[in-house]
Amino acid sequence: MRWRGRRQSSNIDDRRGRGGRRSPTGGRGIRIPVSGRRGGLGGIVFIVVIVLVAGALGIDPVRLLGGGPATVSAPPTQSSPPRDDATTQFVATVLAETEDVWNAIFAEAGSDYPEPTLVLFEGQVRSACGFAGAASGPFYCPADSQLYIDLQFFDELARRFNASGDFAQAYVIAHEVGHHVQNVIGVLPEFNRMRRQMSRTEANAMSVRVELQADCFAGVWGHHTAQRGLLERGDLQEALNAATQIGDDTIQRRTQGFIVPESFSHGTAEQRRTWFARGFETGRLDACDTFNARV
Repeated sequence: MRWRGRRQSSNIDDRRGRGGRRSPTGGRGIRIPVSGRRGGLGGIVFIVVIVLVAGALGIDPVRLLGGGPATVSAPPTQSSPPRDDATTQFVATVLAETEDVWNAIFAEAGSDYPEPTLVLFEGQVRSACGFAGAASGPFYCPADSQLYIDLQFFDELARRFNASGDFAQAYVIAHEVGHHVQNVIGVLPEFNRMRRQMSRTEANAMSVRVELQADCFAGVWGHHTAQRGLLERGDLQEALNAATQIGDDTIQRRTQGFIVPESFSHGTAEQRRTWFARGFETGRLDACDTFNARV
């Protein structure tokens, strides 16, 4: 990926070296899976149809949905400027590229894109969704509209998941930004409301659709990034390989030797690869309707 020398986002909150305190309260974050044990989330029904139709008509879908993302005050923090190392610069550049793409997409639909903050942490962190450790993997917290990542995850992605390369790392960031987009347009608030009425199995099945849509949104970003001439040979394959390596079936086979399909909450390797590719090939949000498609 041709990222050096490009704009870096200022929406970085570097909390490394400060750790975090355990917080028993908060909402639920949307995570990249890193183990075979994952809980389920909840469902959604007609909301995506509203979102897609509204977007096509240039109408702010938040108005049709009766509100925006859930807002819960985040724990008070004191931001620090990000460290000036290559990985931090890369993350800030990728975040800036997502800002450019999503600002343009939202502007075309007549809406504003509220840019998220990306929090860098080491070991553990406190968010409005509660306490999380690095073992949980990167996650998005809808309650404070922030992305959280311990950069050691990129080493684990290469070493443990055999998914190396800068565009594999960019895919991880773009996936979490995809969850932010879902939060902004109202998908996640409705999703979290309806999950309380569902069984664990039903919630897991709908969680898969939410995750696959975030993969597709990441692909949409990748499409526009490619059009800007920023991708190099092999970059797309890096992202597709990463999507494959963090599929539920791949992780469960690696960690426990067998799969339990009803426990899947993020999607199989094939599903994740397919939906990222769909977004990448089309560059269109209406191609990402995972809720009405056969996944």
